[in-house]
Parts: sequence; C-alpha cells; structure tokens
Amino acid sequence: MVNNMIIPIVLSCTMAYIAVRWVYFKILKIAFEKNLVDTPDWRKLQKQPVPVVGGLAVFLGVLSGILAASAYNYTFNPETESTGLLPIICSMSVMIYTGALDDILGLTPKARIVIEIATIIALIFSSGMCIDTFHGLWGIEQISWWIAVPLTVFAGVGIINSINMIDGVNGLSSGLCMTCCSLFGIAFFIIGDVANAVLAFTMVASLLPFILRNVFGLKSRMFIGDAGTMVMGVLMTWFVMCMLSKNSAINSFSESHNVNIIALSIAILSVPIFDTLRVMTMRIARGISPFRPDKTHLHHEFVNVGLSHFITAISEILIGLTTTIICYISIRVGASLEVQLYVVSLSSMWFVWGTYAILRYHVRRHTAFLLWLAHFSENKHLSKTKWWESFTKWLDRPINYAISSSDSPAAKSAVAREKFNTNIQAIDYNISKENERKMILDYMKGKAEVHICDLKAYIGADQLLVNAMISEGIQSGYVKAILSDSNGNPQIVALK
Repeated sequence: MVNNMIIPIVLSCTMAYIAVRWVYFKILKIAFEKNLVDTPDWRKLQKQPVPVVGGLAVFLGVLSGILAASAYNYTFNPETESTGLLPIICSMSVMIYTGALDDILGLTPKARIVIEIATIIALIFSSGMCIDTFHGLWGIEQISWWIAVPLTVFAGVGIINSINMIDGVNGLSSGLCMTCCSLFGIAFFIIGDVANAVLAFTMVASLLPFILRNVFGLKSRMFIGDAGTMVMGVLMTWFVMCMLSKNSAINSFSESHNVNIIALSIAILSVPIFDTLRVMTMRIARGISPFRPDKTHLHHEFVNVGLSHFITAISEILIGLTTTIICYISIRVGASLEVQLYVVSLSSMWFVWGTYAILRYHVRRHTAFLLWLAHFSENKHLSKTKWWESFTKWLDRPINYAISSSDSPAAKSAVAREKFNTNIQAIDYNISKENERKMILDYMKGKAEVHICDLKAYIGADQLLVNAMISEGIQSGYVKAILSDSNGNPQIVALK
C-alpha cells in the first residue's frame, strides 16, 4: 500500500515542479507585456509594480501533477480511485478564473462571496463530502445536512477569504499553504487516502518554484494574486471537508487514536483563521465593512517593527507549526476531545493574537525594544548578504523581457522595475532631489520608525542632503521626529 502511494506522489510532484518551472517565465513575460501588475499604494508593502498572476503558473503545476498520477494509477494500479478529485479540480478551476478576473478587472466583495458560496455548494453536492460529523466532540456524532451544508459553506467562505487576506508579504500565503498542505498530506498518507495525499503534495511541489522567486527573486518576482489565494483557499476547504465528513477514511483512525480532527484542522490553519477573526472583528467594532482593506494584519505589525518579509513569513509559519505540535502533544498525552480543542484554541489565540498585541504595544509606545529591533533588523537584513544576492542573480538570470517599444506597457513596467533595482543595488551621489525624496519615503513606508543612520546607509546619499530632506519632511508635515539629539537633529523618524 505504501509503495502504491509513494510512486504516484513522487511522480505528481516531479511533474508539477517541472511544469511550473517551464511556464513561469512565459507567464511573467505576458504579465509585463499586458501590464498585469500590482501597483503600490498606501496599504501595500511593495515599492514597485509586481506581476500578479503567479497563481496561473501554480495551477498548471497542480493539473500536470494530478494528470501524471492519474495516468500512472490507471496503468499500474487500476484499483485506485481515479475520479474522486474531479469535484475539487473543477472548483479550483472556478476559483482560478474568479481570482484572475479580480486581479485584472476587479470584482466587488459581494460578487466574490456569491461565487464562493455557489462553488462550495456545488463542491458539496458533487462530492458528497461535507462537515457533517463532530467525531464525538461534546457527544455529537453525525449532524443533519440541513445544518451541515450551511456550516460547511460558512467555514469554506471563511477559509478562502482568510487565505486571501493574509497575502501581504512575500512568501507568506504560499509558505503557509505549503506548510498546511504538507501537514494535511501527512494525515492523508497515514490513513491511506491516496488521492488527497497526491493532491496535497502536488500543491507543495507546484508552489516550490514560485515561492523561491517570490521570496528571493527581484526581476523574476511574481505575486500569487487572488487567483492563487482563492485556489489555495478552496483546496484548504476541501481538505477540511474530507477530514470532517462521515464518509472520510479518517473516522476509524480518529476513534482508535483519540484524535480530535476538528482541533487538528484548526491547529493547521490557526494563523489565517485567527488573524482573520481578529481583523474582521476589529473592523466591525469600528463600524466599517469586514472586507475593507487596511493595515491591521499580523504581518503588517511584523513589518512595522522593521522585520523583513522573509522573517515575517517564517515567523507566522512557525506559529502555525507550534500550534500543530501543541495539538499533537495533547493527543499523545491522552487528552479528551474537548480538552484538545480548548488547548488548540487557547494556543492559537495566545500566539496569533498575543503576538499582535505585543508588537502593537511596542509600536505605540516607541519602546527601547522597538528601537533595538528596528536597528538590529536593518543591520542583519538577509537580503544584504552575498549568498542572497548571488541566489537572486541566479533566479533572475533566464529573464528576457523582449521589449519592442519604450511606450508599451511592458517597457513602462520594466523601466519601473529597473529603476527600483538600481535604487537598491547602486550608490549614486548625483541623483536628483525628487528621486532622493522618493527613495526616503519608499524606505520609510510600512515601518513604525526608522533610524537616520540606517536611512543614510540604505540610500548611500550625502549626510547633509538626507538631513535636509528629513527636515523638509518634518516641516511639510508628512514626517515626524520620534527622537532627537541635544542639538535638535532628528535621530529616529517616522511617516505620519
């Protein structure tokens, strides 16, 4: 049985990785030529236009991997169920189209919610899977579909939007999805669910070449986009449905090993679920729409204290893994189903909500710890290391934009990107005053406060010029001084 699972998993992962590697730069080139880029604004943390169609490359990898695994099973292992994934593949297809429309044209939150609800309902009735059992939690076994269907739709819409809403820094949503898929994949592998194990690990393999360029690339960077996050969200919904369905193969395993599947599912998805719960509750409390974008997510606070996107993504992934490990420990010590759920819920609130509260406390009070952290993060920034720069150059090497006209959207996007690269990598003492001001503002964007010495080191400009620009910003009202020396010269500043 193990061999019958390992071979299709390895085959599907290999094919998925190859497919994404092959199509990635082709989609990147199209994105530049058609100007399918995410433009920076007050809420977004990037400082240059970035292509936003990475989800299309990832989805091709998933389809290629599943096709390869299905072909293998049909030829060498015909007794394995090969059609069980059709409903989720169709649902992911609907999500990729919906997300792509949102990325390119923009959809209203209401339209997206309607499509998500319709897709989940179709997924339920086409697969027969639904959250219709609590596995004995609080003495509840199976529940009526009159309750189960609305519960599944509510949970599914919540999961899809939670994955979408945490997509704010490089590598976060895709890294969390890889982690969650790996954990779900291990669970399905243990219980012998070949189809879902293949699907989970295929998504991991499809995301791998994407996340490498999303995190380490510069010219080759793409965002996963709403198309990608909605596909990942409906996939996570499917895994939860399969774990909590009365038709699931995990039922006998959970009973014999005293595993609370609800608690385990929540632990795996703890970061997106609990961060979204907090954000939407705060928005409703302020009297605004829960779907209105802002900068109150956990990843915003990590960046706000000066941590890089890479460290932010790693930190949130570790939070999710820690919660899952705590859930596993509660299972191993023989805790009851109810205790497992309470332990997971309290751990998730402590790590997700508590981390946000701690970071927020230091930001609001401009504590000595915040000053140290901001300065330490800048001086120890991984992107400044030689190995990071070498890896970035290697990832970006195959690019050929093939720009034919300087007035084309591709040319404009590439010029904007090249300008950004130059600002980061080169020290130019002859830049204009306007460019100098823009570089200062770009560097300060998204940070709670900035040391003047770090600012000067970053842009490599003359000290007197930087001081003059900062003084001009303070007088104009868009910069404020947090700390000044005895002569009144700003030492720590922040954007208002």
